[in-house]
Amino acid sequence: MKKSLVIVESPSKAKTINKYLGSDYIVEATVGHIKNLPEKSISVNTENGYIPSYEIIKGKEKVLSKLKEVAGKSDKLFIATDPDREGEAIASDISFELSSPGKKIYRVLFNEITKTAIEQAMKHPRSIDENLVTSQMARRVMDRLLGYKLSPFLWKVFYYGLSAGRVQSVALKLICKREEEIKNFIAKEYWTIDNLFVKLSGESNPICARLFKINNDTLKNNGEPPSIKNIDEAFEIIENLKQCKYKVNSLTSKDVKRNPPSPLITSVLQQLASTQLGFTPKKTMMLAQKLYEGVEIIKGEGNVGLITYMRTDSLRVSPEAQLSARDYITKNFGKEYIPEQVKIHKRKKNIQDAHESIRPTDVNIIPETLKKLDKDLIALYGLIWKRFLASQMSEAVLEQKTLIVETINLRKDKPDYYFKATGSKVKFCGYKKIFGDECDENGDDEKENEINIPDNIQPGDPLKSVNIIKEQHFTSPPPRYNESSLIKQLDQLGIGRPSTFALIISTVEDRKYVDIIDKRLYATSLGMAVNKVLSEYFSDVINVDFTAKMESELDTIANGEATYKEVLDEFYLPFIKDLKEVDSNASEIKKSQIEKTEILCPECGDKTNAKMVKKWGRNGQFLSCERFPKCTSAMPVVEENAAQPAATNIKCDLCGADMVLKSGRYGNFYGCSNYPKCKGIKPLTLGIKCPKCNDGEIIKRSGGKSRRTFFGCSKYPDCDFISNSQPVIRNCTNCKSTYLLKKISKTKGEYLQCPECKTEYQD
Repeated sequence: MKKSLVIVESPSKAKTINKYLGSDYIVEATVGHIKNLPEKSISVNTENGYIPSYEIIKGKEKVLSKLKEVAGKSDKLFIATDPDREGEAIASDISFELSSPGKKIYRVLFNEITKTAIEQAMKHPRSIDENLVTSQMARRVMDRLLGYKLSPFLWKVFYYGLSAGRVQSVALKLICKREEEIKNFIAKEYWTIDNLFVKLSGESNPICARLFKINNDTLKNNGEPPSIKNIDEAFEIIENLKQCKYKVNSLTSKDVKRNPPSPLITSVLQQLASTQLGFTPKKTMMLAQKLYEGVEIIKGEGNVGLITYMRTDSLRVSPEAQLSARDYITKNFGKEYIPEQVKIHKRKKNIQDAHESIRPTDVNIIPETLKKLDKDLIALYGLIWKRFLASQMSEAVLEQKTLIVETINLRKDKPDYYFKATGSKVKFCGYKKIFGDECDENGDDEKENEINIPDNIQPGDPLKSVNIIKEQHFTSPPPRYNESSLIKQLDQLGIGRPSTFALIISTVEDRKYVDIIDKRLYATSLGMAVNKVLSEYFSDVINVDFTAKMESELDTIANGEATYKEVLDEFYLPFIKDLKEVDSNASEIKKSQIEKTEILCPECGDKTNAKMVKKWGRNGQFLSCERFPKCTSAMPVVEENAAQPAATNIKCDLCGADMVLKSGRYGNFYGCSNYPKCKGIKPLTLGIKCPKCNDGEIIKRSGGKSRRTFFGCSKYPDCDFISNSQPVIRNCTNCKSTYLLKKISKTKGEYLQCPECKTEYQD
């Protein structure tokens, strides 16, 4: 009896599925795509309906040969690649290569790798969805056309090797726009005034209330009128307050309901994993792929798929999973923790809704039972497990109190002042029972403010002021994106899809358009320059609205509402028009990128007064004599905002001259002031002794494709000290550590943490 062949992408998934299907099936893996567009040519016929020319990927000939051999001996052929558009495109390629007269090819979708789900999917196969295949082909062709047409233009303007992408360039645009907002931001001063009140009987603890209204004007306290703008205004108010008495104006109490969080979608999973677990989007998706495909949790019993498919923008949950969650919650927490009606979460924006949200395949597999797994896999599974259960639980109910205190003026010519104190306490924790003190996807702490308002206080009660506290503040610029907040922004703008978010982030980092410093995305000078050129000369296609619209247009192909050529025309025609206009002027555009400086040429400047200019070359930006090619003097770019390199008290080891601060391809360093006659260099340290060897000094470095910053010893490789956070030489009071690490978070601000015992210091 012939067996049936099931084809998947991953060997790990093949192993898990084979266990469930049994001996009547053979499961083989393609190990990803078997076809792609050739690397060395554009391979898209723009004159004849944008027809792409695919070829077998180098190294996949043996895989394809084996598939053909097994398919020829099989009774039925099932293609079970991932349940998304990319998986559908792979299925189409496999079907084309393995099709033969009389052999029926079926398409099956596994939203989760469990015995029940696989058996159900095998009972309901379908044919390959050509609309989904065409939609994925349109995305691939769009990216190929823009990348292969636009990158050579960037080579002419900057240097060979740069690249541009349809979606990545828009992500870069967002990062650069934020950089400009921060650069142009002007801080505004404002002050706040807090008052500590006690009851005249002295029974209560002090109540801290903030001045929020003067007469009928509510203070915004954000630098905009009618805030307290300076210390003189603050002093005037405090002097008036000293002449006042106080009473309770009102005390209100109400119950506030907090809705449970929604189930996870890809973008939110990446955001939460970043803020709570410190995972990059790329790492999150790699771990999620393993959890989906299956891991061995009990030795000898094979792999088990722990979560549903991890590339989704749908909040839908199957009725079976909802009932299973409700049963688990009832048994482990009580009936009061489940809502009367099954919770249905919906997204406002248009989504693909191809499959469910990300959830555990079995809520009874709790994270604590997975001790044999890698700790990162357990952490990510635990996050998914808790979030899903919380999404099916009851609302949390909080008691929220608001106290308003008003002044009793002894002089009628003085204004009335109003202070407000608010607080809340949990009356019923609901979903917070399992997802209570977590941070949301932005890193904001969800802990509630404790109520410090006495129960026996009543409107009209007199109060006594025991302390008035003034505090100066300055408005802050918008924060730089981190990987989490950029993904959230892209998702909200409708740019990219679940399968592309991690790739978008890693691409702008790999291209050296962005540096990651303290987990924030900083646009490099190269990134700013490339974005400026793209925004100026390709504004029709490198913009947020157009890119978001193209994502929606790809959906119309998948839904059968638009044709492949219509959508490609809408993208390609305005783009190629822009390119033709500017490509002929590439040399002039390159000249416009040259920046003049006041630095004299070290070789001919004394005689000709020639200055150095900033240019772009194959190794990035550098300084060149403006008389080039008559003078070939060149040197690394000096620090920005420095007309001349500042002299230091550091001497060159080679010639004894002063060293000057410079900036090169790999960051800042000290170079000899006699360059190019003397080429002595020294690393730029932080002036901190290495806590490990106590001989070298700490250097800020960057490495890897993403150029992530880290701190290491200047004596490397003799000393291998390394840290992701900046060390501070200070003893920990709780252990023997001789140094602390500088940390920063959205909720805590800057603080110090012991690397050994994790004790935190706020100063």
